[in-house]
Amino acid sequence: MRRARGHGARERGRPDRARLPLRRSLLGRLLAVSALVAACSVAATAWIAVQTTSGAIKQEQGQNLTADARIYDTLLEYAARNPTWDGVGATVRELARESGRRVALTTQGRQPLADSATGEAAPALPPQASAVVDPLSVDTVLAARGTDGQGTGADRIDPRAVGPFRLSAADSRALRRTADDKVACLNRAGIASDVVVGASGRPRVQIVGNDPERALGTRCDLAALDTPTRSERKALDALTELADACLKRQGREGVRLNNDLSWGDPAPVAVPGEPGAVVPRPVPAPRDAPAEQTAPSVEMPELTGENDRAIASCVGTARTEQLSSYVASPALLFIGDEGGATLPGFDLSPTNTARIAGAAALVLALTVGASVFAGARLVRPLHALTGAAQRMRDGEQPASVPVSGDDEVGRLAAAFNDMSAHRARLEEQRKAMVSDVAHELRTPLSNIRGWLEAAQDGLADPDPAFVSSLLEEAVLLQHIIDDLQDLAAADAGALRLHPEPVEVRELLGQVAAAHQARAENAGVTLAVTATAPGPALSADPVRLRQAVGNLVSNAVRHTPEGGRVTLRAYASEDGCGTVVIGGGTVVIEVTDTGSGIPADDLPHVFDRFWRAEKSRSRRTGGSGLGLAIVRKLVEAHGGTAEATSTEGAGSTFALRLPGASEQDHRPAPDGMTTAF
Repeated sequence: MRRARGHGARERGRPDRARLPLRRSLLGRLLAVSALVAACSVAATAWIAVQTTSGAIKQEQGQNLTADARIYDTLLEYAARNPTWDGVGATVRELARESGRRVALTTQGRQPLADSATGEAAPALPPQASAVVDPLSVDTVLAARGTDGQGTGADRIDPRAVGPFRLSAADSRALRRTADDKVACLNRAGIASDVVVGASGRPRVQIVGNDPERALGTRCDLAALDTPTRSERKALDALTELADACLKRQGREGVRLNNDLSWGDPAPVAVPGEPGAVVPRPVPAPRDAPAEQTAPSVEMPELTGENDRAIASCVGTARTEQLSSYVASPALLFIGDEGGATLPGFDLSPTNTARIAGAAALVLALTVGASVFAGARLVRPLHALTGAAQRMRDGEQPASVPVSGDDEVGRLAAAFNDMSAHRARLEEQRKAMVSDVAHELRTPLSNIRGWLEAAQDGLADPDPAFVSSLLEEAVLLQHIIDDLQDLAAADAGALRLHPEPVEVRELLGQVAAAHQARAENAGVTLAVTATAPGPALSADPVRLRQAVGNLVSNAVRHTPEGGRVTLRAYASEDGCGTVVIGGGTVVIEVTDTGSGIPADDLPHVFDRFWRAEKSRSRRTGGSGLGLAIVRKLVEAHGGTAEATSTEGAGSTFALRLPGASEQDHRPAPDGMTTAF
């Protein structure tokens, strides 16, 4: 994590190029070409499809709508006549066989009730149902007309849903005999008529022609057919009670329903065969509702438009409630083509075939032309990049490739040129590093060899001074090798750290004590400035002392006699003036009053083997690895290393490290709040 943080800190310094607008990018151009080709293809395909399939589609749509309406009406009749869907499978299979389509019926929760497609290979049902089969709420678009020639009522209840108004077989036979007698009577009077049986089983006499009032002038009394049976009176009374309960909940008076489910007093009409007598004239029933028996006169509420609407609503609600237990529950109807085909196949004429071939050839030509044009512009700079990369592989001098624009390919060429230049710089640095390593190792080895050869030739005595000189050169050689090993481990990510809580003030004191003798010999004052108790952080104390020690050694070496080297540690501050040590940033600074670093050399101070003095004399500097090791050690801790300098006034090297995670707010010496 710490290496990643340090890497991110370095990446933040790199400039990011803005993303290209879509209209200028290669992707945008390819999309535009693809859109053009697709538009041409779609337009040509749509034109041909319209020309060749419009007639077939219209014909198929008409046939499908007729078949769908018949299927819907058949299942609606089944639901109106049966309280459950048990046994509907045979009807569904028969409808599918006759129509040649798939018919499926499910509950509203999509539980299957019946399906003409059997077996495991049956395709899944579509998400949207074709219709809802509900005899109490008929789809007026698909609903076919009833058997009596009447459509659905205003309340959308199927006329075949009669419920408790269905006559028994005995009552139906008795009324049929009466109806046959009335038809025979009317025929003798010269009036053509037929017997029509409604959904409830009640027969009625239908006059042929457009003047049904002609039967009133005959002695064929048709009123006997309008007398309700006992079961019909019971059902009508129950319906009236339901409607009255609905009206009372609205604060309205009850209503008396007529046999045709209308309300109010029917108009009086003369009774045939009884001069002067009048009886209420029954209102013609829209289906086969019986005439009501003479009932005692009751006071009806005042009929207004608002009352009529309320009564109509309550009567519809009462009918739905009364019939709900006599009809099947609502079901989802799915109608589709077997095998998933939507239209029947049809043969193309030679003219249409030629049109398809011509349109396909035109679209193909446009596609090939656009692809060749776009591909040529794309491949040309890629060829140049490939050639340059191959030349670099063969060891030739890296050369830049031309940048044709600011699109993706142009940016790729610019990035390749940057990589090539960076590679050339790395190669130069590698050669310089090899030379520097050879130079740094040659000096102590040459000294050791010289002293040993002198001793061998008898020119030098192996006294303590002689041994001390050899040991000093060996230690210097070992120091260079250790530094190279540390850098190699850091580059490979194998630098092992052992973090633990570190008291920065104590650590700086240890480093100052270790370099105090050298500073005194050089006539340099070495001082430590830190808050009490000082910032806390979590770090590897050995590696951190190594990094700070390298900075102090470098500062003492470049500070003249009488100068000063100061070690300082402090915590960063937030925007509110509060010092945040725990979880914040701890800064360790090493400041000297030496000669300073020129501005041109300042960016290179952390480079390996870099020295401002090019002669690489041991009297003026070290191996050039100390500051490079400092930067690697700090980055391994998740921090950064910085250097500022004023030529002739001195330099400051700052190490910024993440603080410890523990927080202990306590007052700082300057009055601010410091979090440990």
